[in-house]
Amino acid sequence: MKTCDLHTHSTCSDGTDTPAELVKLAEQAGLSGIALTDHNTVKGLRAFLDAGKESSIVTVPGCEFSTDYGRTELHIVGLFLRERVWPQIEQYAEQLHGGKKRSNELLIERLRAAGYDITYEEAAAAAPDADTFNRAHVAGLLQQKGYVRDRKEAFATLLHENSGFYTPPARPGALDTIAFIKEIGGAAVLAHPFQNLDAAGLAEFLPQAKARGLDAIETKYSEFDAETTEAAAALAERFGLKQSGGSDYHGRVKPDIALGTGKGSLCVPFAFLEELRSSAG
Repeated sequence: MKTCDLHTHSTCSDGTDTPAELVKLAEQAGLSGIALTDHNTVKGLRAFLDAGKESSIVTVPGCEFSTDYGRTELHIVGLFLRERVWPQIEQYAEQLHGGKKRSNELLIERLRAAGYDITYEEAAAAAPDADTFNRAHVAGLLQQKGYVRDRKEAFATLLHENSGFYTPPARPGALDTIAFIKEIGGAAVLAHPFQNLDAAGLAEFLPQAKARGLDAIETKYSEFDAETTEAAAALAERFGLKQSGGSDYHGRVKPDIALGTGKGSLCVPFAFLEELRSSAG
């Protein structure tokens, strides 16, 4: 069966492989298609698509948008984003970048005040530029200095919203972001459902989201067990949504997540890619 991976990250956000390297890795993994979905940026898409021209792999230009639904953070993936709309996407994401920079500055100021020996400059040095610097880079520095065992522990403790150190930046609305993706001709996908909403929350959100243009939800994801995968597929069927899936590959940042196969058993049918392509305008 032909397979794909529709959720990956590169060095243009918080991954450790370049966009071109991702294409080569997808070839080596035997995938037939791959999407690049960096956080709130399309800066890597040109190199990604250029690498795809030299490959048999179908390369899908995408972006993962950080959004708010009430007080809940949701991630919406846009797929099949044509080059002509990339400037609009960067402009849309700009409202997030400014707030995120101040949020990161405050985070490090508060950590330093509590006795953690880190600086903004040290943490930001691991990011390609200011727009891509995020909490993952702070987590890496905290791990490097021995304050946490790994990045997962950093996010569960010091970098959690309830820690008293981190204040989330203002983010665009989830429903408005779905509508924006549809306006620019993309396919809109809810990433990793169940991460921040339970079944009841999803049952409330999904009808609203579909009314604004949501095409699909990720039913196959690295962190899903068989029961969660089944529950996500049932939600897709219940609300008349298509299915998507991906590893959320970040390279060395998430060493237990492999491209295409996640923690070993992930398998996203290439048919998902083809069905979502038909949803793009």
